[in-house]
Amino acid sequence: MAYAGPYDYIIVGSGFGGSVSALRLAEKGYKVLVLEKGKWYRSQDFPKTNWNLRHWLWLPVLKFFGFFRISFYRHVTILSGVGVGGGSLVYANTLPVPKPDFFQSPSWSHLADWQQELSEHYQTGISMLGANTNPQLKDGDIALQQLAEETGLTAQFKSTEVAVYFGQANLTVPDPYFKGEGPERSGCNFCGGCMVGCRYNAKNTLDKNYLYLAQKKGAVIQAEAEVFDILPLGAADGTDGYQVRWKSSTRYLKKRGIFTGRGVIFAGGVLGTVPLLLKLKRFSLPRLSNQIGMNVRTNSEALIGVVTFDKEKNFSEGVAISSILQTDEHSHLEPVRYPSGSGFWRLLTSPLVHGDTVLIRIGRIIHDLFLHPIDNFKAYFVRDWAKKTQILLYMRTIDSTLRFSRGLVGMRSHLVKGKSPTPFMAEAKNLAERFARIVNGKATVLLAETLLGSPTTAHILGGAVMGSSKEDGVIDRNNQVFDYKNMYICDGSTISANPGVNPSLSIIALTERAMSKIPPSPPPAAKG
Repeated sequence: MAYAGPYDYIIVGSGFGGSVSALRLAEKGYKVLVLEKGKWYRSQDFPKTNWNLRHWLWLPVLKFFGFFRISFYRHVTILSGVGVGGGSLVYANTLPVPKPDFFQSPSWSHLADWQQELSEHYQTGISMLGANTNPQLKDGDIALQQLAEETGLTAQFKSTEVAVYFGQANLTVPDPYFKGEGPERSGCNFCGGCMVGCRYNAKNTLDKNYLYLAQKKGAVIQAEAEVFDILPLGAADGTDGYQVRWKSSTRYLKKRGIFTGRGVIFAGGVLGTVPLLLKLKRFSLPRLSNQIGMNVRTNSEALIGVVTFDKEKNFSEGVAISSILQTDEHSHLEPVRYPSGSGFWRLLTSPLVHGDTVLIRIGRIIHDLFLHPIDNFKAYFVRDWAKKTQILLYMRTIDSTLRFSRGLVGMRSHLVKGKSPTPFMAEAKNLAERFARIVNGKATVLLAETLLGSPTTAHILGGAVMGSSKEDGVIDRNNQVFDYKNMYICDGSTISANPGVNPSLSIIALTERAMSKIPPSPPPAAKG
């Protein structure tokens, strides 16, 4: 049976993996369709603050179709992006290359010399996303620099490499990156709005590079389309192609449709790809590995907000993450900011306390409230929370793994190996308290972390990792799904070790490598 579908590849998701796949396959002459559950966003569509919940949060049950999703599990709370461009819409722009420990991790180092194999692809990603050094240090960065001096780590402090067009603030210019083939861009005005959606056309989101260029090469992007089933056409291994079934993700009356393609690429991230694969294995794609949902990781993060009482300080100015302090060989600290007026998170905060049990932690919260009533009152009722709050992101490479499985509704998390992910890291607490003293402030955390003991992460990874066979992985070293033809996974679910840093660039590099292995499209006559 010859392939007769209208598309060569159907890509499910438009984030860092999906966007790279779309461009590279379109460049090779393939007919490409990208299906994205979220919406298209222009710069002017983003909300001014995160109080505009309907346009910020993705919460379909309430008919909120924004671009930011919060997902709660037993062992972790996950922050992620939804929309054309995926996580690039909400991430903090940083594009670090992981340290050698990531590439040498026993979990995947036996499959390839990853540091060598990925080197050129990291550089491609850096170029495509226009990464360059943040040129301005603001109040939060200066305080972090002082913390570095106080702890003897001056040499470990530096500005970040970020995917932002700086240029001249608010000045629109012709495409500065792709010899005029890309869209117009405007210079960053350091408003701090990167994670609430850049309203000034300065953030290098994927719709302004990979996806933009893919469309010019003929790729089709259909937003608000949620894939719910994928079936082989003819041969059970997908040799004859696939039928992809989708439904509207935003309409009251669900529109449905079917596309066919010679190949399929899953690129919906851990929260899109893993639950879909778990569902498909039960009915439509039974040959999938039993390893789906295994080896889920975080970057072992802690998020701590420090509210300053200094009237002169403004933590909203700057790009989302503009500096970094390497605190030891496994860990680092970054100041994260939201734009002025974006105070939604204040509703969910409590004093920073640690403790082995929830009762101990609740007791310590009460003790802190009575011991420092004025500071707690000022921290909670500060006029402009985002302007006066410096969020500190602490990350480390120490590993622990979870398993995701199907539940009655959505997925459930289970601890598999190592210690359970935790927000209670003594070094993070110590650094935050020292930072608070520097800025005359009060350290706070999310109340859910204190009560549940589970951390919050924006970097959920794994669940469809690489292996030497389907007995220990879902995909091979080239991102191809075991036992299915022309089926790939290219997103954060394939990250097979803890990078200890923002994984966006690593997803790009792995996808660039995977797409480089696919040969150019044969001439039309040869396809039949």
